[in-house]
Amino acid sequence: MKLKFGLIVNITEDIAESFKKIKELGIATCQVSCTAEFMIDKMRPKEIKKAAKDFGVEMSAFFLLFENQIFNRKDGPATMGFIAEKYRDKRLELANKFSDMVYDMGVKSIISHVGFIPDDPKNRLYTDFLPVMKKFIEHCKKNGQTFCFETGQELPSTLKRTIKDIGLKNVGINLDPANLILYGMAHPLDAVEIFGEYVIGFHAKDGLWPNRNEGLGIEVAVGEGNVNFPLLVPKLKAKGFSGPITIEREITGEQQKIDILKAKEFLEPFL
Repeated sequence: MKLKFGLIVNITEDIAESFKKIKELGIATCQVSCTAEFMIDKMRPKEIKKAAKDFGVEMSAFFLLFENQIFNRKDGPATMGFIAEKYRDKRLELANKFSDMVYDMGVKSIISHVGFIPDDPKNRLYTDFLPVMKKFIEHCKKNGQTFCFETGQELPSTLKRTIKDIGLKNVGINLDPANLILYGMAHPLDAVEIFGEYVIGFHAKDGLWPNRNEGLGIEVAVGEGNVNFPLLVPKLKAKGFSGPITIEREITGEQQKIDILKAKEFLEPFL
């Protein structure tokens, strides 16, 4: 079965413009992304659902972000997701409201970075995080949603252990191979072997490994980094992956559009 392309797009107050961009690039599915705070304060679920329908774009998932997160290896552990103690309780409240609003759009999958999960299962950060994470995933379950862990800020083996410890069925993984490289955690081909059937979503993003003192590796256009897509995509399919190949390019402007179109051309033979 040939896989579809998708695009991750940040939703803005100009909802129609967000979906128009996807349509103009000839892409049929998308993951929509925004912070929980922005969603709750600014967004109207019915308008998002209508815009997607008007432009003929399927929303495969909604990516949950939070304000005050820092995406690097130095400041990230204290600010990211539900692991960060300072924000944990408030973010659980925000995430539950976010899930309810996504339910109103008919989207069945929520993705998020949950934070830098400790490797030590006895670490208090981990043991205190687990019940909070479980509460949110149970809330998603009530809304008929699957929660997918975004990869990269923890070892693949640690993430798989976390899923086992949570012990709920409505859990999966959104594999971002570039993140595994950017955070210096694992080679994507090895991660696929560990994650296996848990991979429900996928980001076509590329990157270069960080040097010792860098806070993060460097994101580059698909095909220009250390992700081996010609081997990775067939390996994913062999493990049963059937979801869209969702392109992500974390720059703005005309070059972003150019790189997205190049990514489509590069990846097409492996779908």
